[in-house]
Amino acid sequence: MIDKEKAALDPRKQWAKFISVTVLYLLFLLWVGSWWGLVVVPFIYDYYITKKIRWQWWKEAEGPVRFIMGWVDALVFALVAVYFINLFFFQNYVIPSSSLEKSLLTGDYLFVSKVSYGPRIPETPLTMPLTQHTLPIINTKSYISWPQWDYRRVKGLGKVALNDIVVFNYPAGDTIMSEPNYQGQDYYQTVYTLGENTLAQQHPNIKLNQMSIAQQRAFYDNAYTVGRNYVINNVGTYGTLDWRPTDRRENFVKRCVGLPGQTLQIKNRIIYLDGKPNKEPEKVQYTYFVKLNNITTADLLGAQYDDLRKELEISNEDVQTLTNLHGSDISRGMVLNNAALEYDGYMPLTKRAAAEMKRLGLIKAIRLVTDKDIYSGPYYPLNAFTGWTRDNYGPIWIPAKGKSITLTLNNLPIYERCIKVYEKNDLQVKNGKIYINGRPATRYTFKMDYYWMMGDNRHNSADSRYWGFVPEDHIVGKPIFIWWSSDPDRKGFGGIRWHRLFNWVDNIK
Repeated sequence: MIDKEKAALDPRKQWAKFISVTVLYLLFLLWVGSWWGLVVVPFIYDYYITKKIRWQWWKEAEGPVRFIMGWVDALVFALVAVYFINLFFFQNYVIPSSSLEKSLLTGDYLFVSKVSYGPRIPETPLTMPLTQHTLPIINTKSYISWPQWDYRRVKGLGKVALNDIVVFNYPAGDTIMSEPNYQGQDYYQTVYTLGENTLAQQHPNIKLNQMSIAQQRAFYDNAYTVGRNYVINNVGTYGTLDWRPTDRRENFVKRCVGLPGQTLQIKNRIIYLDGKPNKEPEKVQYTYFVKLNNITTADLLGAQYDDLRKELEISNEDVQTLTNLHGSDISRGMVLNNAALEYDGYMPLTKRAAAEMKRLGLIKAIRLVTDKDIYSGPYYPLNAFTGWTRDNYGPIWIPAKGKSITLTLNNLPIYERCIKVYEKNDLQVKNGKIYINGRPATRYTFKMDYYWMMGDNRHNSADSRYWGFVPEDHIVGKPIFIWWSSDPDRKGFGGIRWHRLFNWVDNIK
């Protein structure tokens, strides 16, 4: 800076600014528990007091240099500010799918607090602000994988509570298939399904329920290898396999229905925790078989019933599922019960919506879809035969930090991913015995807390029933309120859900 400008500054004001900024910065360092940031203090001192560094040298330039650098300076400041705020305080999140309907709707934009559960120190610090893992347009990684820091979370205002709606990184998203059409699909479910189908074709008489535990394990290990090799050998279809760090995996939002240390079981759709039923969300949604009364699916999607669909929060996607039963579900062999074919189709509905449509005479017959009607698996754990379904699942104990469990070949598939992937141990099974880090193991003590997450759209949600536990290091934050809501089925002002704006998420029970 020119000496005349420096001389014109009021030293008392500059010292006041320096002290204020430094105190706030030191409090921030105390909060995050990292004193490496002290190296920045001399630069703060220079910016306000000594001014040896020409921080804004470009202001003395002329012509295009000053103009361009002015914009660069503003852009860099904005990106750094956004990165800092998103990292430690809050970020925006949009509901991309119907898995939490009708509590949260597709097109709801959420203000997500990082402070509620405590922000994570970035595990992948070198990333482009406002991106999760991919740069738009050019479709390349928006982060550099090195360095990778260990998981550490700053103290927050509280912990995840039962029935909280939570944003978290997708646990099964560590391995992805790079082809864009398959990036959104679960790699593990794809591989196991491919492998099991191949082995079933080669050995039509396979009966897993008649195998011993050791034989089942050998079958699933083989299925995984066959399926993985198929994906690797079909690069043109699936792309190459890639890996994503924990904090760069897709963000999901679900309701926490099981806490660390609890035993969860689903019986006839109802969640039980330690033997006691958990209260269902007010707008919980299940899938019903529906026989329409003198109307068609096209009629229901038409303008005549637009107000009704809007009032009952029935989306076009909900209505369009009516066509699946006599279409793709038949061709894929997913229908298990011929009695289901007596209906026009099925669609997800809340109790209120089902009752109202029946009252209005739009429905001639309706009943809940059950496990015996339509196949909707495979379920977690993918490498074991359990007989569990989406409506009848478990019991399953949710791991808690510092708690131990007796390990057997029977329960190993449930906890294997926690021990091996999330807590980074070498786990192997040799001659019917379990080895962890090269030593025989009959017990294991967990290093992290885990959670069980499910969507309120219980028959149309990819959740913990399909990919298992959510480790504490995957927790991103807590949605606080809906700051915007746009109905994807309607355009312009008619698509704005005014009644949802600035609704508190905690009030959505």
